[in-house]
Amino acid sequence: MKNSLIALLSLVLLANCTSEPSKNTMMVSGNIKGLKKGTLYLQHIPDSTLVALDSVVLEGSGDFSFDVSLDSPEVFYLYLDKKDFNDLNDRITFFGEPGSINIQTKWNSFDIDPEITGSKSQEKLIEYRGMMSKFNIEEMRIMEAAFKASSEQNSQALDSLQKASDRNTLRSYLFALNYAMNNADSYVAPYVAVTDVSDANPKFLDSIYNKLSPEVAASKYGKLLEALVN
Repeated sequence: MKNSLIALLSLVLLANCTSEPSKNTMMVSGNIKGLKKGTLYLQHIPDSTLVALDSVVLEGSGDFSFDVSLDSPEVFYLYLDKKDFNDLNDRITFFGEPGSINIQTKWNSFDIDPEITGSKSQEKLIEYRGMMSKFNIEEMRIMEAAFKASSEQNSQALDSLQKASDRNTLRSYLFALNYAMNNADSYVAPYVAVTDVSDANPKFLDSIYNKLSPEVAASKYGKLLEALVN
């Protein structure tokens, strides 16, 4: 009897151990409010091509979940095929990392301000993109003014607006470099460097790389930045 109890206890402990997710597992779950039918894909870019890691057919409920083993934190995409023959506004970008990430959104505004929680890297990405959007809005304002000046054949105004555009571009560039430099302990830092300012002066990219924490430097985007610097 004693041996039987020990054997049973061992099986229970083994089952509990095998059912626990790995520390490198990302668990993405959430809800797409109002969705009646569609297929949701979890995607990423391992090299240069967008690849679907997993998918789930949703019918009657917008609840979804994915479990993925990660080598390191990276950017992922949720693509919703609503069977409406329209690929616009159907992809959410988020920074994935080990742990539980929850995404709440709506079927008719899928990629517009989804609520994403559980990822510190995502919080940093939102902070960065929030500031960059201000530069983009300013550039749109300048382009609108330039279009008006061009229609009025106002060369003096066009010259002034060109200088304003150049200054805005430089400011956005410097902000991206400074953000990466000042957040070297975040996986977003090398991501910003390799995606938004990869053509910067090599000495700036080298400075960013040398400030990265060991964990971040060993990540996917850390290695890409190292290769870029080299």
